[in-house]
Amino acid sequence: MIKPEALASLIKNCAPEAYFVGGAVRDALMKRYCGDIDLAMPRELVKPCAVKLAAKLKASAFEMDPDFCVWRVTAKSGLQIDLCAFVGKDIKADLKRRDFTINALAYPVSSAFKIKTKPAGKKLSLLLTSLKKENIIDLNGGIDDIKNKTVRANNSKVFTEDPLRLLRAFRVCAELKFKIEDKTLSLIKKSVSAALNPAGERIQEEFKRIFAAANTANILRAMDGAGLLSALIPQLEDQKTCAICYYGEGGVFTHTMKVVERIEFLLNNLEKAFPKFHKKIKPYAQDTALYKMTALLHDIAKPATAKMINGRLRFFHHEERGSEMAEKFLKKLKYSCDAQKLICKMIYYHLRPSNLASNEIVTDKGIYKFFKELGPAGLPMLLLCWADYTSYVRPMQVFSLMRKSVLPVMTMEEAKKKDNIGKTLRHMQMLNFLFGKYFNESKRFVAPPKIIDGRDIMSVLNVPPGPRVGRILEAVTLAQVEGKIKNKEQALALLEKNKSAFLRFDNN
Repeated sequence: MIKPEALASLIKNCAPEAYFVGGAVRDALMKRYCGDIDLAMPRELVKPCAVKLAAKLKASAFEMDPDFCVWRVTAKSGLQIDLCAFVGKDIKADLKRRDFTINALAYPVSSAFKIKTKPAGKKLSLLLTSLKKENIIDLNGGIDDIKNKTVRANNSKVFTEDPLRLLRAFRVCAELKFKIEDKTLSLIKKSVSAALNPAGERIQEEFKRIFAAANTANILRAMDGAGLLSALIPQLEDQKTCAICYYGEGGVFTHTMKVVERIEFLLNNLEKAFPKFHKKIKPYAQDTALYKMTALLHDIAKPATAKMINGRLRFFHHEERGSEMAEKFLKKLKYSCDAQKLICKMIYYHLRPSNLASNEIVTDKGIYKFFKELGPAGLPMLLLCWADYTSYVRPMQVFSLMRKSVLPVMTMEEAKKKDNIGKTLRHMQMLNFLFGKYFNESKRFVAPPKIIDGRDIMSVLNVPPGPRVGRILEAVTLAQVEGKIKNKEQALALLEKNKSAFLRFDNN
């Protein structure tokens, strides 16, 4: 890995006419490490500088955007340097076109500077230091806005030139804990109709960065106040007038925001919520952004399915409809197929633990089918359900219920005596119970060892290959899960004994 002083010297030698721009300068003033370095320079220098830097760093260089002449240099160490052409004739013209004043800053490479580095996962974080403040180019009060923790539009056209900046304004607030200046907020409100115009991948990236930051629910509320959240996900606007009688002011939307708050709390407090299993759960809880998006979308279909039945407001099949609606939105944002499947499956089945808790006794068959049908979404969905259930009680009550949630699942009669808190606690205990089955008895409920295969079934029952064989094999596995059979001999005996019943299984 190249030493920081050597990297500074290398940049000076390879790109002497360049300027550090954007986040690198802003973060340097905040003494904050950044993920990469952006260099701006005359167009004709971009490719030669990128190639030269890559050669010296033994890194790769490739063109990212031929229209705007953007190149990226990436090294095995995780170092990333982006080189781009001036937008306009020179650096001052370039800065005038940038999004926010705090990002419209430049510092000449030819001036004095140092670099600090530190690992950040697979990447390398960098910090520019020892900058001469008199050499920082600041045309529009960006340095003062950094001091005042303010996001201010660099000009009146920033959002029409690139509507992604609507979302980026709130992402910057989330990451830096800044506030949007009033005039900029007014510009955002006037421009929200274009929120879905940018490419889906770009919108997805901004959402992920918002979700990766802390206090996500408050950022989403601020976006909602500006009309941006509803412009991106119109169904959330419908939630505000749905089920006010049940959820209070703000209806389903109020509930949705509470679930986002609770999932963030849970992911930060796994040890307190699941003291027995937190170490085993942790690998499943790394993708914070995925969980928060799921929380945001989990009840998206409640307004569309709301019906008053016998004087009671019901949302029949909102989980199935919600899965379909979420899939359309996630496709628009170009989420990966795996992420789409996981999120949509979590939404589709998010009532399953509640359905299990509605039974006094949860059977072994029920537990097996739960994990069988959910597959990779099983454990993640339990975390979503925890957030959903705890959204119905006050924050201080959550702490009290967490301590009791590790106890055996209370009876339904015991839960009724505690009113709504009892129902929530029983549900939380059910989640702990299911985690225990998954981690402590996985060979029985999650991945039972195969004691016979399809060839055994075809041989004993004299049936041809086909879907029926799979259904019979599943029936045998259920018998195994329920403890009715334990080995191959008993499984074959079961086939012989119930031969006529198995032969009646449909082969279509």
